[in-house]
Amino acid sequence: MASIAHTPRPSYGAPPLEGLDGDEADCAKPVKGQQVRICLRRTGRPTQRLSGPAEVCAALRGMSDLDRESFVALHLDTRNRIIGYEEIARGHLSGVQVHPRELFKAAILANAAAIICAHNHPSGDPTPSAEDRRITERLRRAAEVLGIPILDHVVIGDPSFYSFADNGW
Repeated sequence: MASIAHTPRPSYGAPPLEGLDGDEADCAKPVKGQQVRICLRRTGRPTQRLSGPAEVCAALRGMSDLDRESFVALHLDTRNRIIGYEEIARGHLSGVQVHPRELFKAAILANAAAIICAHNHPSGDPTPSAEDRRITERLRRAAEVLGIPILDHVVIGDPSFYSFADNGW
């Protein structure tokens, strides 16, 4: 009986992506059927350590200039250093629809210890809407179930911001 390590991998006829070889190239090939093969390799080292909403805004500079709402997640390691960033959803002038599954999918794959959420208000007024409060609570409940805490949800305006954590969330 052949060991798993020596079992040849199936070839599906797709050429490997340029710059990838070995296991990385195999991960890039399409998979027949309903199986999904995911390969994740962290590149680089974690970046700056975040200790408050002002640093979150600095890390996300430029979001206040967007012409529609964008909801992003910063994935953090155990020392609150950024290990990943993802735009979860892009909305319209006055709203963005966010689903917990989309927020946590990449965080789980990145092995994030915690998340900081942020979104912008194109109007420049960072005051959270009723919908902002509802989605923040919904995401918080999902975070408790998954064991990946959301440390803050920052609403970025121009030139100010609103931090749910600083306001008793």
